[in-house]
Amino acid sequence: MFRWRSGGEKVPAFLKQLSGGKKTRRASTARMDRSDLLKRIAPSVIIVTIQVVLALVSLRAASLVRAYVGGESLWSKEQKNAIYLLHRYAENRTSKEFEQFHLALSVPLGDMEARRALEKTPPDYKAAARGFAIAGVHPDDIPGVIRLFVYFRGLPFMTRAVAIWRESDAPLMELSALGESIHRQVENSVSPDEITAAQARINQLDQRLSPLALQFSNELGAGSRLMTIRLTLVNVAAAVALTLLILLHTRNLVRQRRDFEKALRDEKEEAQVTLQSIGDAVVRIDATGRVAYLNPAAERLMGVTQDQVQGRRLTSFISILCTTTGQEQLDLIDQVLDAGEKTSAAACEFLLLTAGGTTPISLLATPLHTGGAPAGAVLVLRDMTHEQELITRLSWQASHDDLTGLGNRRAFEKWLRDGLDVLRISQRENALMLLDLDQFKLANDTGGHAAGDHLLREVSALLKSVLRPGDLAARLGGDEFAVLLEDCDAARAATVAERLRGAIEHSTFFWSGRPYKTSASVGLVMISASDTSVEDILRAADVACYLAKEKGRNRIQIHHQDAETLKRLGEMAWIPRIRDALEENRFCLYGQRIAPLNSDDTGEHFEILIRLRDEQGTIVPPGSFIPAAERFGLMPLLDRWVVNAAFASLGALATSPDAIEIASCAINLSGLSIGDPNFVGFVLESFRAHAIQPSLICFEITETAAINNLDAAARFIQTLKQLGCRFALDDFGAGMSSFGYLKRLPVDYLKIDGSFVKDMLIDPIDRAMVEMIVRMAKTTGKRTIAEFVESNEILAELRAIGVDYAQGFAVAAPEPLSDLFGRTDARRLSETSPRPARASTQARAVASAKGGSQP
Repeated sequence: MFRWRSGGEKVPAFLKQLSGGKKTRRASTARMDRSDLLKRIAPSVIIVTIQVVLALVSLRAASLVRAYVGGESLWSKEQKNAIYLLHRYAENRTSKEFEQFHLALSVPLGDMEARRALEKTPPDYKAAARGFAIAGVHPDDIPGVIRLFVYFRGLPFMTRAVAIWRESDAPLMELSALGESIHRQVENSVSPDEITAAQARINQLDQRLSPLALQFSNELGAGSRLMTIRLTLVNVAAAVALTLLILLHTRNLVRQRRDFEKALRDEKEEAQVTLQSIGDAVVRIDATGRVAYLNPAAERLMGVTQDQVQGRRLTSFISILCTTTGQEQLDLIDQVLDAGEKTSAAACEFLLLTAGGTTPISLLATPLHTGGAPAGAVLVLRDMTHEQELITRLSWQASHDDLTGLGNRRAFEKWLRDGLDVLRISQRENALMLLDLDQFKLANDTGGHAAGDHLLREVSALLKSVLRPGDLAARLGGDEFAVLLEDCDAARAATVAERLRGAIEHSTFFWSGRPYKTSASVGLVMISASDTSVEDILRAADVACYLAKEKGRNRIQIHHQDAETLKRLGEMAWIPRIRDALEENRFCLYGQRIAPLNSDDTGEHFEILIRLRDEQGTIVPPGSFIPAAERFGLMPLLDRWVVNAAFASLGALATSPDAIEIASCAINLSGLSIGDPNFVGFVLESFRAHAIQPSLICFEITETAAINNLDAAARFIQTLKQLGCRFALDDFGAGMSSFGYLKRLPVDYLKIDGSFVKDMLIDPIDRAMVEMIVRMAKTTGKRTIAEFVESNEILAELRAIGVDYAQGFAVAAPEPLSDLFGRTDARRLSETSPRPARASTQARAVASAKGGSQP
């Protein structure tokens, strides 16, 4: 690049000597004081403040509506609970149930009291606050809930909801009066017929209240959605308006910044003259353009000596070409000498032509003046040969794979991004193929990495030979390749993909005289103008390629937005979340009690369950992430975490004076961990590290995992049973496999699959399966555990059949391990009195792969 400088600017000391000494002056630069800074940032601060205030108001309004929805849910729940408890009281006639009835009824009555207080003129805010507090509204939400009722009750959805709410007053009061009436009858030893009549009246009130609760919930839900939509629109409109203001303010800031940068560049160039003159070619010419001085670097660059060219015009032995135009700069020296007080720059780079050849250069020129008259100029020429070669090489390396010469991931993503921009204009269609070599690891393992590298180069050459000249191929990493077919429809893309797959399949690659065969699993994705993100496109191609491998390899899978693809996308999204949770230690342990049914066992029996705590602190059930961990091979990491965390908790429990007595602690293991030869050593080391008695631990292995890894499972069990560990075969009976493998697996417990247990009272086949497993267990000397025990009736039936242990919500729900370990010996599991189920029908229906008998 060529620049020339005014003679008034400062030049290096040795250049001053060449020119006889010059007086210089330094250009002043603008400086911004504190008040200017505040003026510049004030608009941005105001804009951000407005957006934050608007967002907070929107969030508060939405929160208050949600508080109403939550209050309605509690109202409906406690109203149902009151009717249920009144029924129970009429049947059992226990004072505790009557007290619970009053307590449950106080919630809807409290809401009624609050509403009536707010409907007064003027509203009674204290009475309303008292009523909402009785109804269970959070104290922090009560003022906002009151304001929402007072100021927004005129909204259509609030008007309809309040009208429905008001209709429930009469039935609620009748329910309260009916409860008192039944209580008096019970106190006076009422007859069964009167109780039956009272229960019929309760049912009538329930039939009146239930539709009202549903209508009230629907109105509030519709209102909440409507308010959310409107607040969202308001925030979007505000954001657009504020964004425009920010853009306007930013444009002004950018213009000012350019002015400051220009002033800084001028000052910086003064220093660059000194720095670049020392190592580069420096030429001083006089006012007529004749050579007055050459430094040694200039002599080498031009192939001349000072004596040879002293007093000659510079243009007589060199030529300077502009690389942009290709034309010789004949008047370049005159431009430098005539620059005067003007400073500017040329818009091209240069080639230096000498008797020795052509050299790319950068040229820096500084006019010199004496007494205001031109005195010549100083030219600084830098040889740019090495820099250009380095830039060319780095540019190539930044966008290409060193091994294959294909584009790399960075370049390919840029191609995709540029292709999307073109598609939005042309409305055409591109295709992306993701190729993953099958059994590539075999070449690495048998022939070494050199063979693997050779195979990758051969495959790359094969891709180039098959593809069209305009198609773009890249190696994304490892044995993964990608191809971008521009302006290609689906049928043509499928044809090209099949041609590539067939070419790789039928090719033989040789290394050290040994042949190697491979094939490719291909994921094909069509790209249109509607696609918005390179990441989404690559993710879709990755899923398609994974499905191609999963379905047998050496095939093409075209991406479709079907249920299977969406499921794989969801599972793949869990992979980084699981890894992050492991790194950040956001997994936690729960425990679920296991109750003995037909024995006098002492001590606690429980199963260790894993949960994930997400970034917001919400507990995520295992059914959400375990399937992804199993599919993508992360279960060994989770198993190791569970074993280490459980052993650490048990080790700490052993030192506590008030700790519960542990009889058995069950830990689930996956099939991958069982097949890992290093996992046994990890368990043994964990026993030593935490000083755990092996007899306390019972490892649970699913029936399917045991059958698929029978030899490995048998070795694993035999090794740890020698230490005293016990083993349970989980989900027993679900696979209906041959029971002959039980002879090879010395397990202690058979854990009956919950699908048989939960319906055994209504399905005779399920009951027969449970009875058969119990008889088989007794014959083989094993004990049985029934999971998914959801009711006291099932619990009683299992005890009658002869099942040894029960696990499920009828016994206990899962709870944090710290809570379970915090109990005293007075609450041991030997207290086998059943507990009522606490899970909803939907929750009990969901089985968790690593979360115990129920979620």
